[in-house]
Amino acid sequence: MYLFAIAVFLLTYAVIVSEKVHRTIAALLGAGLLALSGVLSVEDAIHYIDWNTLGLLIGMMIIVGITRNTGVFEYMAVKAAKSAQGNPIKIMMAMAAVTAVTSALLDNVTTVLLIVPVTFAITRQLKVNPVPFLIAEIIASNVGGTATLIGDPPNIMIGSSTGLGFMDFVVNLAPVIIIVHIVTIVILTMIYRKHLTTTPELQKGIMTMDEKQEIKDVSLLRQCLIVLALTIIGFVIHQYIHMESSVIALSGASLLLLLSCREDPEQALHAVEWPVIFFFTGLFLVVGGIEKVGVIEAIARFTIDITNGLLVPASMLILWISALASAFIDNIPFVATMIPLIKDMGRLGMSGDINLLWWALSLGACLGGNGTIIGASANVVVCGMAEKRGVPITFISYMKVAFPTMLVSIIICMVYLLFWYQYHGWGLVIGTLVIGAVLYVISVPLNNFLSRNATAQKTSS
Repeated sequence: MYLFAIAVFLLTYAVIVSEKVHRTIAALLGAGLLALSGVLSVEDAIHYIDWNTLGLLIGMMIIVGITRNTGVFEYMAVKAAKSAQGNPIKIMMAMAAVTAVTSALLDNVTTVLLIVPVTFAITRQLKVNPVPFLIAEIIASNVGGTATLIGDPPNIMIGSSTGLGFMDFVVNLAPVIIIVHIVTIVILTMIYRKHLTTTPELQKGIMTMDEKQEIKDVSLLRQCLIVLALTIIGFVIHQYIHMESSVIALSGASLLLLLSCREDPEQALHAVEWPVIFFFTGLFLVVGGIEKVGVIEAIARFTIDITNGLLVPASMLILWISALASAFIDNIPFVATMIPLIKDMGRLGMSGDINLLWWALSLGACLGGNGTIIGASANVVVCGMAEKRGVPITFISYMKVAFPTMLVSIIICMVYLLFWYQYHGWGLVIGTLVIGAVLYVISVPLNNFLSRNATAQKTSS
């Protein structure tokens, strides 16, 4: 049983990575083999499936699916472009900011699905290369999604498995994510600045766009915003009122269904990505198989041995392994494997506050996904949309920009975690000073650059 469970796990991973068969089918086949062989019983299957994660995903998919019909996301994108006065550099920054914030509160794949078409419309108007904008939005979606419990599936899985709440993620991860986002956008601006130029006449064309026309249903928008606000408030307080995040999400979805489509919810329920839900279900069972036979515990013991049971070395190991692995394989199955491993490390005597390991896993897995095109779902979606519009983004061209940028973000996270947890109170003070200094160093040359750019455009006009 031991070797069979390992073989099924490795085979399932190989098929998922190869993309020869849809990952949902691969995960369900792996789960089926474990059940037919007797490795997992029905009771085991019920135990290893994380129902809270599935409920949270379904609830948020329904809310986002209904909300997207209002046109509010397109409204935000056009509004951001106009607030940048048609300046391509400022538009890239504004679109990235909208993507990051939206991805922190909603699903990042849905966010890019809605933002990318507007991006192409804006870049056509400006007659500039859309690739810098698309890469900035890909990276921003993954960075922004790391800041909250609901922003990225790995965080949903970690929160559900550990009991860490919405505010735990915000308090511990949002500060460093803000820094990572700013540094990332500065890097991208410096890389692509020569491609982000246009004429004053074309810039004026952006100002003629009417963001109000993007709103398709004002009444539905009002209902969605109210329910979304109530749901987010529920996430903020759910750990204090001892209520699972899935209950909050499903309650919000049910309320929005009642308000918006009480007669026939079928269309709204189509927003649930059932292949994703079944992929998670199969994946939980495949990982549960190797956990049941003791493979996870053996790896946990080995990790404790090589780090001497010390928390900080273990956290740095998890951070970097998560980042590098997630750059080349889907971070969802990787995190599904790591969660029981870290739990066993805590159970087997890892010293200190084990939450550090969870933050290291979250930062590494979510940000590592920026490294390559296949690292995260949002990357694949955006590149597919670009290819359909005749703007292919190759694996190598993306990796040349994104992989070094990802490494910079992981280094920032490493320093952040070391200061914050190794030095406790002093870490907060020193970390704040370091972050302030970094912001100042970045903002001065960036401000000068933007000023020169604006002056040059005025002169040319």
